[in-house]
Amino acid sequence: MSAERTEHSAVRLPFDLTLEDVAEMNESDELGRRFELSPEGVLSVMPPPTVEHQIITSQVIVWFAAHGWPPERVLPAVGLRTEKQQRYGGRIPDLTVWSARPPGRIWPSAKTALVVVEIAATSTAPIDRSIKRDEYAASGIRRYWMVGQDAANTVTMLELDGDGYRQVATHPLAWLLNTDPRDYLTD
Repeated sequence: MSAERTEHSAVRLPFDLTLEDVAEMNESDELGRRFELSPEGVLSVMPPPTVEHQIITSQVIVWFAAHGWPPERVLPAVGLRTEKQQRYGGRIPDLTVWSARPPGRIWPSAKTALVVVEIAATSTAPIDRSIKRDEYAASGIRRYWMVGQDAANTVTMLELDGDGYRQVATHPLAWLLNTDPRDYLTD
């Protein structure tokens, strides 16, 4: 990355960030933040996930694992290359599920993901519900699920329909965890 450290340990960012720059920022951050880049080049800094957030993520991972999904296909916090009008960005969803092990070391194409799951924390909910939703749709991600941090941890399931998503189901997380994920991931 072409950033330089100053005497105050701040980082001077290059004018045009690349996905490689953002990957390096993620690898070197000691505070657990996630750095993401929109296809338009806007850098987002996401706070570290809370314990409640991580519990929800773990519950969904265990749900997939209990129904036979191998670990290399259910990945928390993996970088995902998004695309919008021939421009590339990178998002780090809370969880991604793949039909096969994702290709490459970092920033696999979003088009190969079966479902992207975001846990909508208070601080990230507006981004998850609008900006990421639009980016994921533009990238061709067939399914996008948002898990709210309300009393029921409501799961909103969306499927790609043309250029955007349509809502296909809404369930409390506890109810969903008593079903089979294959019921929602059929082609």
